[in-house]
Parts: sequence; C-alpha cells; structure tokens
Amino acid sequence: MDELRAITTFIRAAELGSFNRAAQVQGTTAQAVSKSIRQLEQHLGVRLFHRTTRKSALTEDGQRLLDSVQDSLQTLTGAIQGVKDAAQGHEGLIRIGAGGAVGRKVLLPIIAEFHQKYPEVTFDLVLEDGPTDIVEERIDLGFKAGNPPTAQVVSRRLFPIQLIACASPTYLAEQGAPHTLAELTQHRCIAYRQPGTGRPMPWEFLVKGETVYQAVRHVVCCSDPEAEMQAVLQGLGVGQIDSINAAAPIRAGALVPLLVRHTSERMGLHLFYAQRKDMPLRVRRFIDFTVERLRGQQHFHVPATELRALERGRSALSD
Repeated sequence: MDELRAITTFIRAAELGSFNRAAQVQGTTAQAVSKSIRQLEQHLGVRLFHRTTRKSALTEDGQRLLDSVQDSLQTLTGAIQGVKDAAQGHEGLIRIGAGGAVGRKVLLPIIAEFHQKYPEVTFDLVLEDGPTDIVEERIDLGFKAGNPPTAQVVSRRLFPIQLIACASPTYLAEQGAPHTLAELTQHRCIAYRQPGTGRPMPWEFLVKGETVYQAVRHVVCCSDPEAEMQAVLQGLGVGQIDSINAAAPIRAGALVPLLVRHTSERMGLHLFYAQRKDMPLRVRRFIDFTVERLRGQQHFHVPATELRALERGRSALSD
C-alpha cells in the first residue's frame, strides 16, 4: 500500500465530507477512494469513517488521525513542490568542480556574468587540482584541463589548451633564446611536478605531426602551475606553460613564446557531467551559457599565426 497516497486520499475525503467529491478532486472514482481508505483502515487496525449510502463522517479515531497528519502533510507537500519548482526554475545551488587556475581564471568571470542574469542561483566552486568524483562529491558539473575524462560521463571539449615554451624578456636578453629542441639542454628550465608521481613532468612537443616528450634540466620545480609561471616571469629560466596561464602575459609582452612550431595543442578544457534525464533547469542553463561563452574563444588560446608573430618580434631581444 502507498501510505502517502492513502493518507492524502483520507484527508481529502475528510475535508470534503464525501468520497465522491474526493474522487472528483483527485481525478479518480469513488470506488478507488473507498478502496484506498479501506486499505488504510486495515493497515492501521481502526475504523476511520462512519459510512452511509449518502455521506461519510469521521470516527473518533479518524478525527485523531486527521488532526495529527493534516499540518504535516501540508508541510511535506510544500517541500516537495519547492523541490519541483527549483528543478524547473532557476533558483538553487550549482556545485562545480575544477582545477585552481581553471576556476579562478576561466569560470569565475562566467559565474559572475551568469549570476547577474539569474541572481537566485548560488554556486559552490570546489577547486581541486586532482581528479573530481562528481558522484561522491555531489558535483553537478566539472571542468578538466588536459585529457578527456575517463569516467562514464558526458564530456564536451570547449577549447584547446596549448603547452607553450616561453621565457621572460629579461632571461632572453641575458641568455638568448633556444632555436631548436636540442638547444633546450643549454638553458635553465622551470619544471612542473606531477601530482600523482611526484616527478618532474617531461615537456611535450609536436614534431612532424607526432607528440614527443623531452626531459629538461630544471633549476626550479613547482607543484603549482601558477607558481611555475611566476618563476618564468621572474626570469629564473625557460618554462612550458599552459595557455590558460600563459596567454595573457604573452600578449602583454611579459613572456616571449619560443619554439612555437613545436607547440602542442593535444590537450583541451573539457566540461563534463553525469548523464541524467532529470537535470535541473538551472544546471542545463549554466552548461549552455558556459559552452556559448567558451567554445571557440581565444582568451586562453593563442592561434599559431599570432604565436609565430610574437616569437619573431620579441625573441629579437635576445639576438
């Protein structure tokens, strides 16, 4: 027996004083209402209504039950309706998982713009550079920089992420620029420590259409991508920085791109979420909003022609 449905039917019949009228309100038959109440009576072991051929009236036990459950049912019904309204409208919380740089540089401006349009939506931005378990952490959607997610999720690539070898103008003026991959061995380098292995990550390059990896001699090794970029900006050495962090300082002249013909664009920024038919409207709207803002944009990506022009123009400082 569906107790909630049976109690709802009981309350309607008690309030309206008629099984027929309760049936009309609920869009069912008087026989179905009578059967539901009879099952409830059998379940509780008490008689709830005095019945005649024309009307019904509550027994003392029926009145006691009505007094006990009427307010509670209204509260429960209101809560259920509130959840439905939130799922079908824009009000409510969106939990987002992302890496630190992606959250700060890419997502916060989008969240601010979306919040201006839908101020009733709130956000919980979970910034972790490790893998995001969207089920365990109750994440509505995640953003992953690098390779596509391997979990069984819906994934969309928003834009490519380049790995750009670069150095500060100060370093290039003092040490010159490497013109081949082999010449990197003659330069001080800044490395990034892989979170999983704890080892310096080899640099990734594109050579004749193939991805190749090259170990470098580092003077500084960082476990944080933004600290890695700061070391390069300070002139400590050559670094290979992802375009999310590097695009703005390259365009501002604070970093000079190097070896651009070997720049890898294999990685990307991926939006991902669990497949579900009952996705709240606010989450769906935010996904569409994010895709519209990020797909094809170049704030965090420097086209090859622009990279080549910047390399030619600014690496002359080192010659």
